[in-house]
Amino acid sequence: MTDGLDAARRGRPHHPDRATDGGEGTRFEVFVQRLDAVSWDRLHHAYGIADDVPDMLRALRDPDPEIRGDALGGLHATVLHQGTRFEASQEVMPFLVTLIDDPATPDRGDLLQLLTGLAIGDRRDDRLPFDPATEPTAAARLDGVDTADLVRRFHEEQDADDFSGEEFELLNLLAARWEDDCYHRAAAFQDVIVSWIGDPDDTVAARAAALAAWFPLNTATVQAWLAVPASREQPRASANLALAHTLLEDPRIDRLLDSLLDTDPRTDPRNDAGIGAGIVTVTAAVATAYRKGEALSPAALTVLIETAHRDPIGEVTGWSRALRGFVMLALHRLDLHV
Repeated sequence: MTDGLDAARRGRPHHPDRATDGGEGTRFEVFVQRLDAVSWDRLHHAYGIADDVPDMLRALRDPDPEIRGDALGGLHATVLHQGTRFEASQEVMPFLVTLIDDPATPDRGDLLQLLTGLAIGDRRDDRLPFDPATEPTAAARLDGVDTADLVRRFHEEQDADDFSGEEFELLNLLAARWEDDCYHRAAAFQDVIVSWIGDPDDTVAARAAALAAWFPLNTATVQAWLAVPASREQPRASANLALAHTLLEDPRIDRLLDSLLDTDPRTDPRNDAGIGAGIVTVTAAVATAYRKGEALSPAALTVLIETAHRDPIGEVTGWSRALRGFVMLALHRLDLHV
């Protein structure tokens, strides 16, 4: 069992490229050592044995953007193939966390997008707030079942007729277990991910604010969402949408959202087009409607109705649903159809 898996199961973030034993190696040298300690040749991804994963992870630090792009594309194709996770997928996650956590790593926002895909897959925001305890789990049904040979055959035999109905059911259960494993592996790094909400890179901060919404709510997460300045458009808008899905009754949240609605659209610096509310104000209105329903303020309602008739209205980094979709859902909650 790897050091990273042990640490994740204890709930303590594991940083594979940090020397914790007093050694003299550089961060990257330690990263490589920890990377090589994983038995990749005993794990599978979408295309078979995962022994090519370490080279792809190393290449994410390459100075050549083309090499980095190929490596990132390769990881998407292998450990997150069409949204499916595999044995090797969760083993990749501690190394992605380490790379994203290092400001010297290029393309950190893109790596966080991959980490998010591994953690939550194609789950949509209508599953928020998310409670993993209510999710069906495949682990119990697989207890005591030796699936190693079945996994090997799945990667070696492409003819569906080679598998029985029972074996297909086991393969589906395995996919569900790998998905569950990836979510819990990411949740073990919740405190690190929450710290990225304050990252100076707007893409990293916005994606972190969105991903944090999928983990159990705690004081640090709420504080991080509240602390994002309104001047940082994408992170603030993403944090607003996260707060929209928070059931917590906290007057600080509502005061903040009200303050973000108190702007003149004609002078709002967050509005690039110069007409209508910017995405910070629009997402604040959405969050107010989600949280208060028909008790929302006239200002929030005005923003939602005006935005529903405006095009374009922008998008929010970290969220798969279009901002217009959020606006329409907010109006639907108010039983308004515009």
